[in-house]
Amino acid sequence: MPYRTDPRTLRGSIAPLMTPFTADGEVDHESLANLVRWQLAHGTHGLSIGGSTGEPSAQSTDERVAAIATVLEASGHRVPVVPGTGSARLDETIELTARAVELGIDAALIITPYYARPTQEALYVWYRTVAAEFPDLPILAYNVPSRTAVDIAPETIARLFRDVENFVGVKETTRDFEHFSRVIRLCGPDLVVWSGIELLCLPLLALGGAGYLSATANIAPAAHARMYELWMAGDVEGARAIHYGLHPLVDLLFVETNPAPGKWVLEERGLIRSGAVRPPLIPPTDAGVERMRVYLEQGADYLTPVDGFEIGDRG
Repeated sequence: MPYRTDPRTLRGSIAPLMTPFTADGEVDHESLANLVRWQLAHGTHGLSIGGSTGEPSAQSTDERVAAIATVLEASGHRVPVVPGTGSARLDETIELTARAVELGIDAALIITPYYARPTQEALYVWYRTVAAEFPDLPILAYNVPSRTAVDIAPETIARLFRDVENFVGVKETTRDFEHFSRVIRLCGPDLVVWSGIELLCLPLLALGGAGYLSATANIAPAAHARMYELWMAGDVEGARAIHYGLHPLVDLLFVETNPAPGKWVLEERGLIRSGAVRPPLIPPTDAGVERMRVYLEQGADYLTPVDGFEIGDRG
Protein backbone atom coordinates (compact mmCIF):
# COMPACT_ATOMS: atom_id res chain seq x y z
CA MET A 1 0.00 0.00 0.00
CA PRO A 2 1.63 3.31 -1.03
CA TYR A 3 -0.19 5.42 1.54
CA ARG A 4 1.09 6.59 4.88
CA THR A 5 -2.13 5.12 6.32
CA ASP A 6 -4.29 2.34 4.98
CA PRO A 7 -7.68 4.00 4.27
CA ARG A 8 -9.37 0.94 5.72
CA THR A 9 -8.19 2.09 9.15
CA LEU A 10 -10.09 5.40 8.88
CA ARG A 11 -13.16 4.10 10.66
CA GLY A 12 -15.20 4.71 13.77
CA SER A 13 -15.64 7.91 15.72
CA ILE A 14 -13.21 10.54 14.42
CA ALA A 15 -13.44 13.51 16.79
CA PRO A 16 -13.51 16.88 14.95
CA LEU A 17 -11.72 18.86 17.61
CA MET A 18 -12.55 22.41 18.61
CA THR A 19 -9.58 24.80 18.66
CA PRO A 20 -9.29 26.35 22.13
CA PHE A 21 -8.35 30.03 22.35
CA THR A 22 -7.13 31.92 25.38
CA ALA A 23 -9.25 34.73 26.78
CA ASP A 24 -6.94 37.03 24.80
CA GLY A 25 -7.71 35.21 21.55
CA GLU A 26 -4.52 33.22 21.03
CA VAL A 27 -4.54 29.50 20.23
CA ASP A 28 -4.29 27.64 23.55
CA HIS A 29 -2.04 24.69 22.74
CA GLU A 30 -1.99 23.38 26.30
CA SER A 31 -5.79 23.12 26.34
CA LEU A 32 -5.76 21.52 22.89
CA ALA A 33 -3.27 18.89 23.98
CA ASN A 34 -5.40 18.22 27.06
CA LEU A 35 -8.44 17.62 24.84
CA VAL A 36 -6.47 15.16 22.73
CA ARG A 37 -5.33 13.18 25.77
CA TRP A 38 -8.88 13.15 27.14
CA GLN A 39 -10.28 11.95 23.82
CA LEU A 40 -7.79 9.10 23.57
CA ALA A 41 -8.38 8.06 27.17
CA HIS A 42 -12.03 7.53 26.32
CA GLY A 43 -11.73 5.46 23.17
CA THR A 44 -11.89 7.89 20.27
CA HIS A 45 -10.84 6.09 17.08
CA GLY A 46 -9.27 9.06 15.29
CA LEU A 47 -8.75 12.81 15.45
CA SER A 48 -9.34 15.74 13.14
CA ILE A 49 -8.60 19.45 13.54
CA GLY A 50 -9.34 22.30 11.19
CA GLY A 51 -12.86 21.41 10.10
CA SER A 52 -15.79 23.78 10.60
CA THR A 53 -15.89 23.01 14.34
CA GLY A 54 -12.26 24.12 14.62
CA GLU A 55 -12.86 27.66 13.26
CA PRO A 56 -10.24 27.39 10.48
CA SER A 57 -11.39 30.46 8.57
CA ALA A 58 -10.60 32.60 11.63
CA GLN A 59 -6.99 31.37 11.78
CA SER A 60 -3.85 31.99 9.77
CA THR A 61 -2.10 29.18 7.91
CA ASP A 62 0.67 29.22 10.53
CA GLU A 63 -1.86 28.87 13.35
CA ARG A 64 -3.57 25.96 11.62
CA VAL A 65 -0.26 24.17 11.07
CA ALA A 66 0.73 24.72 14.70
CA ALA A 67 -2.58 23.26 15.89
CA ILE A 68 -2.06 20.18 13.70
CA ALA A 69 1.42 19.78 15.19
CA THR A 70 0.00 19.91 18.71
CA VAL A 71 -2.60 17.25 17.93
CA LEU A 72 0.00 14.95 16.40
CA GLU A 73 2.41 15.37 19.31
CA ALA A 74 -0.26 14.87 21.97
CA SER A 75 -1.72 11.84 20.20
CA GLY A 76 1.63 10.14 19.78
CA HIS A 77 0.29 8.67 16.51
CA ARG A 78 -1.83 6.24 18.50
CA VAL A 79 -4.82 6.88 16.23
CA PRO A 80 -5.13 8.31 12.71
CA VAL A 81 -4.97 12.10 12.51
CA VAL A 82 -6.90 13.52 9.55
CA PRO A 83 -6.87 17.33 9.66
CA GLY A 84 -8.82 19.70 7.50
CA THR A 85 -6.22 21.33 5.24
CA GLY A 86 -8.42 23.03 2.67
CA SER A 87 -9.44 26.61 2.00
CA ALA A 88 -11.08 28.62 -0.76
CA ARG A 89 -7.70 29.09 -2.45
CA LEU A 90 -5.79 26.35 -4.25
CA ASP A 91 -2.32 27.66 -3.38
CA GLU A 92 -3.22 27.95 0.29
CA THR A 93 -4.73 24.46 0.29
CA ILE A 94 -1.59 22.98 -1.24
CA GLU A 95 0.71 24.88 1.13
CA LEU A 96 -1.22 23.89 4.24
CA THR A 97 -1.49 20.27 3.13
CA ALA A 98 2.23 20.11 2.31
CA ARG A 99 3.19 21.44 5.72
CA ALA A 100 0.81 19.00 7.41
CA VAL A 101 2.31 16.11 5.44
CA GLU A 102 5.77 17.10 6.72
CA LEU A 103 4.40 16.85 10.26
CA GLY A 104 3.18 13.30 9.69
CA ILE A 105 -0.59 13.40 9.13
CA ASP A 106 -2.33 10.18 8.09
CA ALA A 107 -4.75 11.66 5.54
CA ALA A 108 -6.13 15.07 4.58
CA LEU A 109 -9.71 16.32 4.61
CA ILE A 110 -10.18 18.93 1.88
CA ILE A 111 -13.24 21.17 2.01
CA THR A 112 -14.99 22.17 -1.20
CA PRO A 113 -13.90 25.68 -2.23
CA TYR A 114 -16.46 28.00 -0.67
CA TYR A 115 -18.14 31.16 -1.94
CA ALA A 116 -17.07 30.70 -5.58
CA ARG A 117 -19.73 28.01 -6.26
CA PRO A 118 -17.67 25.96 -8.74
CA THR A 119 -19.32 23.58 -11.21
CA GLN A 120 -19.06 19.81 -10.85
CA GLU A 121 -16.33 19.78 -13.50
CA ALA A 122 -14.45 22.46 -11.56
CA LEU A 123 -14.76 20.42 -8.34
CA TYR A 124 -13.39 17.38 -10.16
CA VAL A 125 -10.40 19.38 -11.40
CA TRP A 126 -9.86 20.88 -7.91
CA TYR A 127 -9.63 17.53 -6.13
CA ARG A 128 -7.67 15.87 -8.92
CA THR A 129 -5.15 18.72 -8.75
CA VAL A 130 -4.75 18.56 -4.97
CA ALA A 131 -4.46 14.77 -4.98
CA ALA A 132 -1.78 14.87 -7.70
CA GLU A 133 0.39 17.07 -5.47
CA PHE A 134 0.39 14.39 -2.74
CA PRO A 135 0.27 10.99 -4.46
CA ASP A 136 1.20 9.08 -1.29
CA LEU A 137 -1.42 10.76 0.90
CA PRO A 138 -5.04 9.62 1.22
CA ILE A 139 -7.33 12.51 0.27
CA LEU A 140 -10.94 12.85 1.43
CA ALA A 141 -13.41 15.48 0.30
CA TYR A 142 -15.31 17.49 2.88
CA ASN A 143 -18.78 18.16 1.51
CA VAL A 144 -20.63 20.74 3.63
CA PRO A 145 -23.04 22.65 1.37
CA SER A 146 -24.65 24.59 4.22
CA ARG A 147 -21.34 26.42 4.70
CA THR A 148 -19.84 26.40 1.19
CA ALA A 149 -22.89 26.93 -1.08
CA VAL A 150 -21.80 24.02 -3.29
CA ASP A 151 -22.65 20.32 -3.15
CA ILE A 152 -20.44 17.58 -4.60
CA ALA A 153 -22.71 15.35 -6.65
CA PRO A 154 -22.51 11.60 -6.02
CA GLU A 155 -21.46 11.18 -9.65
CA THR A 156 -18.50 13.53 -9.11
CA ILE A 157 -17.39 11.59 -6.03
CA ALA A 158 -17.63 8.36 -8.05
CA ARG A 159 -15.62 9.86 -10.90
CA LEU A 160 -12.87 10.98 -8.52
CA PHE A 161 -12.81 7.61 -6.78
CA ARG A 162 -12.49 5.87 -10.13
CA ASP A 163 -9.87 8.17 -11.67
CA VAL A 164 -7.69 9.32 -8.74
CA GLU A 165 -5.79 6.57 -6.92
CA ASN A 166 -5.35 8.40 -3.63
CA PHE A 167 -8.86 9.89 -3.46
CA VAL A 168 -10.25 7.53 -0.84
CA GLY A 169 -13.35 9.04 0.73
CA VAL A 170 -15.71 11.83 1.66
CA LYS A 171 -17.15 13.42 4.77
CA GLU A 172 -20.79 14.10 3.92
CA THR A 173 -22.28 16.92 5.95
CA THR A 174 -25.68 17.01 4.32
CA ARG A 175 -29.09 16.15 5.69
CA ASP A 176 -30.04 14.62 2.33
CA PHE A 177 -29.79 10.98 3.34
CA GLU A 178 -30.45 9.87 -0.23
CA HIS A 179 -27.15 11.55 -1.11
CA PHE A 180 -25.26 9.18 1.24
CA SER A 181 -26.98 6.17 -0.30
CA ARG A 182 -26.25 7.22 -3.87
CA VAL A 183 -22.57 7.85 -3.11
CA ILE A 184 -22.11 4.39 -1.59
CA ARG A 185 -24.10 2.69 -4.36
CA LEU A 186 -21.98 4.33 -7.06
CA CYS A 187 -18.62 3.79 -5.35
CA GLY A 188 -19.03 0.55 -3.45
CA PRO A 189 -17.85 -0.38 0.04
CA ASP A 190 -14.19 0.55 -0.46
CA LEU A 191 -14.93 4.29 -0.41
CA VAL A 192 -14.54 5.77 3.08
CA VAL A 193 -17.80 7.61 3.77
CA TRP A 194 -18.15 9.56 7.01
CA SER A 195 -21.19 11.39 8.32
CA GLY A 196 -20.73 14.96 9.50
CA ILE A 197 -24.37 15.25 10.58
CA GLU A 198 -24.78 14.24 14.21
CA LEU A 199 -28.13 12.48 13.97
CA LEU A 200 -27.14 10.61 10.80
CA CYS A 201 -24.03 9.03 12.32
CA LEU A 202 -25.72 5.78 13.31
CA PRO A 203 -28.05 5.57 10.28
CA LEU A 204 -25.06 5.90 7.92
CA LEU A 205 -23.52 2.75 9.40
CA ALA A 206 -26.58 0.82 8.23
CA LEU A 207 -25.80 1.90 4.66
CA GLY A 208 -22.19 0.77 4.90
CA GLY A 209 -20.55 3.99 6.05
CA ALA A 210 -17.11 3.86 7.67
CA GLY A 211 -17.87 6.11 10.63
CA TYR A 212 -18.45 9.73 11.50
CA LEU A 213 -17.08 13.08 12.56
CA SER A 214 -19.62 14.37 15.05
CA ALA A 215 -19.22 17.70 16.85
CA THR A 216 -20.90 16.05 19.83
CA ALA A 217 -17.82 13.86 20.23
CA ASN A 218 -16.13 16.97 21.64
CA ILE A 219 -18.18 16.59 24.82
CA ALA A 220 -19.21 12.90 24.67
CA PRO A 221 -16.32 10.98 23.06
CA ALA A 222 -16.88 7.76 24.99
CA ALA A 223 -20.52 7.50 23.93
CA HIS A 224 -19.68 8.10 20.29
CA ALA A 225 -16.93 5.50 20.27
CA ARG A 226 -19.15 3.02 22.08
CA MET A 227 -22.04 3.55 19.65
CA TYR A 228 -19.80 2.56 16.74
CA GLU A 229 -18.37 -0.43 18.59
CA LEU A 230 -21.80 -1.73 19.59
CA TRP A 231 -23.03 -1.43 16.02
CA MET A 232 -20.02 -3.33 14.69
CA ALA A 233 -20.55 -6.02 17.33
CA GLY A 234 -24.14 -6.46 16.18
CA ASP A 235 -25.76 -4.86 19.22
CA VAL A 236 -28.22 -2.70 17.30
CA GLU A 237 -30.39 -1.94 20.31
CA GLY A 238 -27.42 -0.81 22.38
CA ALA A 239 -26.17 1.46 19.61
CA ARG A 240 -29.66 2.85 19.09
CA ALA A 241 -30.02 3.65 22.80
CA ILE A 242 -26.88 5.79 22.66
CA HIS A 243 -28.07 7.49 19.47
CA TYR A 244 -31.26 8.63 21.16
CA GLY A 245 -29.53 9.39 24.43
CA LEU A 246 -27.24 11.83 22.65
CA HIS A 247 -30.14 13.90 21.24
CA PRO A 248 -30.11 16.56 24.02
CA LEU A 249 -26.35 17.07 23.63
CA VAL A 250 -26.74 17.45 19.87
CA ASP A 251 -29.45 20.06 20.46
CA LEU A 252 -27.18 21.81 22.97
CA LEU A 253 -24.36 22.23 20.46
CA PHE A 254 -26.61 24.01 17.99
CA VAL A 255 -28.53 26.34 20.32
CA GLU A 256 -26.28 28.99 18.79
CA THR A 257 -23.60 28.71 16.12
CA ASN A 258 -21.22 25.77 16.55
CA PRO A 259 -18.64 25.70 18.16
CA ALA A 260 -19.54 28.43 20.69
CA PRO A 261 -21.92 26.22 22.75
CA GLY A 262 -19.49 23.30 22.81
CA LYS A 263 -16.63 25.49 23.94
CA TRP A 264 -18.83 26.80 26.73
CA VAL A 265 -19.37 23.20 27.89
CA LEU A 266 -15.66 22.39 27.72
CA GLU A 267 -14.80 25.45 29.83
CA GLU A 268 -17.58 24.71 32.30
CA ARG A 269 -16.21 21.21 32.77
CA GLY A 270 -12.61 22.36 33.15
CA LEU A 271 -11.21 20.75 30.01
CA ILE A 272 -10.08 24.05 28.48
CA ARG A 273 -9.17 27.35 30.09
CA SER A 274 -11.48 29.54 28.04
CA GLY A 275 -14.52 29.06 25.85
CA ALA A 276 -13.49 32.00 23.67
CA VAL A 277 -14.38 32.04 19.98
CA ARG A 278 -13.03 34.36 17.32
CA PRO A 279 -15.05 36.88 15.31
CA PRO A 280 -17.40 36.78 13.58
CA LEU A 281 -18.63 34.32 16.23
CA ILE A 282 -19.51 35.46 19.74
CA PRO A 283 -19.83 33.56 23.04
CA PRO A 284 -23.28 32.16 23.83
CA THR A 285 -25.85 34.73 24.91
CA ASP A 286 -27.48 34.54 28.35
CA ALA A 287 -30.65 33.17 26.76
CA GLY A 288 -28.61 30.57 24.94
CA VAL A 289 -26.80 29.50 28.09
CA GLU A 290 -30.12 29.06 29.86
CA ARG A 291 -31.31 26.66 27.15
CA MET A 292 -27.95 24.90 27.05
CA ARG A 293 -28.09 24.17 30.78
CA VAL A 294 -31.42 22.39 30.28
CA TYR A 295 -30.01 20.22 27.49
CA LEU A 296 -26.87 19.57 29.53
CA GLU A 297 -28.96 18.20 32.38
CA GLN A 298 -31.06 16.08 30.01
CA GLY A 299 -27.98 14.54 28.40
CA ALA A 300 -25.85 14.28 31.54
CA ASP A 301 -25.73 10.48 31.47
CA TYR A 302 -23.96 10.58 28.11
CA LEU A 303 -21.32 13.17 28.96
CA THR A 304 -17.84 11.69 29.27
CA PRO A 305 -16.22 12.00 32.72
CA VAL A 306 -13.46 14.60 33.02
CA ASP A 307 -11.80 13.31 36.21
CA GLY A 308 -8.05 13.77 35.96
CA PHE A 309 -8.23 16.07 32.93
CA GLU A 310 -9.30 19.36 34.52
CA ILE A 311 -6.75 21.87 33.27
CA GLY A 312 -6.95 24.39 36.14
CA ASP A 313 -6.33 28.13 36.29
CA ARG A 314 -9.04 28.90 33.81
CA GLY A 315 -9.62 32.36 32.50
